Amino acid sequence: MGESKLSISKREFLTYAALSGLAAASSSGMAKNILQKDSKVPRLSARIELFAHRGASALRPEHTLAAYTLAMHQGADYIEPDLVCTKDGVLVARHENNLTETTDVSKRGEFASKKTTKTIDGVTQQGWFVEDFTLSELKQLRAVERLPMVRVANTAYDGFYQIPTLEEIIELVAAESAATGRVIGLVPELKHSSYHSSIGLPVEERLINVLDSHAYSRSAPLEIQSFEVSNLKVLRSLLGRRDNLRIMQLVDAPTSRPGDMIAAGASTTYADLVTPQGLKAISQYADVVAPNTRMVIPLGADQRLAKPTRLVADAHEAGLLVHTWTFRPENRFLAAEFRSNAGENARHDKGSLAEIQTYLAAGIDGFFSDDSALGSKAIKEFTRS
Repeated sequence: MGESKLSISKREFLTYAALSGLAAASSSGMAKNILQKDSKVPRLSARIELFAHRGASALRPEHTLAAYTLAMHQGADYIEPDLVCTKDGVLVARHENNLTETTDVSKRGEFASKKTTKTIDGVTQQGWFVEDFTLSELKQLRAVERLPMVRVANTAYDGFYQIPTLEEIIELVAAESAATGRVIGLVPELKHSSYHSSIGLPVEERLINVLDSHAYSRSAPLEIQSFEVSNLKVLRSLLGRRDNLRIMQLVDAPTSRPGDMIAAGASTTYADLVTPQGLKAISQYADVVAPNTRMVIPLGADQRLAKPTRLVADAHEAGLLVHTWTFRPENRFLAAEFRSNAGENARHDKGSLAEIQTYLAAGIDGFFSDDSALGSKAIKEFTRS
């Protein structure tokens, strides 16, 4: 889904003004003016897009139909299913293939024998893994809150929801779109592609087959993402350039390596991917680069936002949109100047809004949020200011 370059709009003018210190740093007045005159970054997208990170995961257990439904009601432009594969070849939504933190599997005696130790993308971990369960077995489990000490209220929903398949998610989004008349996109992430291939469960063609088998996903906005590189190149080759499709290269910690690079014994790091040369290489197969927020505006030693990096400017120069991850409303996830004194696990909506708007002023084209209501509000306030 390509974006055309537009003449300067009122919102873009305000973005430039914020970047040069002429506008308030945020509508709440909480953000400090860290964006200097030489940091002007034109936004490439026609509008700022909002991605529901694992659904409304600040308010419901992640990757459940309830979390996706709430996110759509909150105004998300896209919902995100992270995808892993069952033993019998079905794509389901889990952030990782390890089920231990997000389901009640540890309390299910009938599956005790499936507990094992595996090395995935160079990390050794113990637990229960999706690829060792058939879909029928997996449907017997129930989702639980991944961060129970932080999001205590979400634990009230533990045990309510099954693990959804990609097909169920597409059907849910299609039904919501039909009911509301609003087109809602999908931003599926392929998790551990190289690992899945190594165990005989490659995920790329499975994803394409599911997307192409549903009328809604054949025409709705799609943004396929991965932290790996080679699988995105394969997807671009197989899918070509479609009006409703964008490919997103996710970028993790600078010193870490993509899973496919680890599998191949290559030394390429994420820092290599976000050099000007690396971004130009990404633009040959992808439309979007998606760094962690702190790669756009890092934290200083005092945990406050420091000067923005050149990542947004360099990405835009390469013709790439920038979609950052992830904004969360609790104090522990906010830069120091946006926190309240209510404790690290307390929500601070006002601070979260101000932090998001500071990043919007830095020129990002879209962002992932655990709370789409806050994300939507931040965009509306920013574009009105």
